[in-house]
Amino acid sequence: MPSESHRDEDLFESQYIEKYLSEYASVSSIVREALPFELIATVGGVAAGIILSGMTDELGIIPGLLVIYPGVLGLRGNISSTLGSRLGSAIHLGLITDLDRHNPELMNNISGSLILSVITAFILGILGHYVTLALGFESAGVFKLTLICVISAFTSGVILSFVAALLAVGMFRFGFDPDNVVTPSIATIGDIVSMLMLFLSAKLVVMF
Repeated sequence: MPSESHRDEDLFESQYIEKYLSEYASVSSIVREALPFELIATVGGVAAGIILSGMTDELGIIPGLLVIYPGVLGLRGNISSTLGSRLGSAIHLGLITDLDRHNPELMNNISGSLILSVITAFILGILGHYVTLALGFESAGVFKLTLICVISAFTSGVILSFVAALLAVGMFRFGFDPDNVVTPSIATIGDIVSMLMLFLSAKLVVMF
């Protein structure tokens, strides 16, 4: 009897692996699911560039803003993409099944992402100030640059955390592998949202 039970378990496991490889891990499945979002990501990069082109006044008024710009995009893309990957893994493990604010796995991932964003943005603002001075350029000041970084990182982090969770849960429900969809999608949306929040944060700091 035990040997027969083991055979049944082995058969079930092999069938499960075969089904997983055919539905989620096949080359055609990966390309089919990821390609549209990769193309959208390309368009999103252009959109972020358009937003940057509209920030010429702010770039002139706030010296050093151009120095922190790549860091803000990289910061937001790295943290949000990592969040999307972690949420995808949690969904596959059955730890997240819905957008439930009482789910500790979901809320811990989002909270950790926001805390990382604020800490890294604070450091980025300080580095941006001193790098600007080291390059021989005028800086708007460590306080202004840090404030812009922190405001833009936190606000974009809140938006992108919600978007990442919504995408991960939604795509899984529609039969997509979140790992193929969430990362390129959140990277694209992250570029656009980060640029927009950076623009609005700069406007806010200039007003005061």
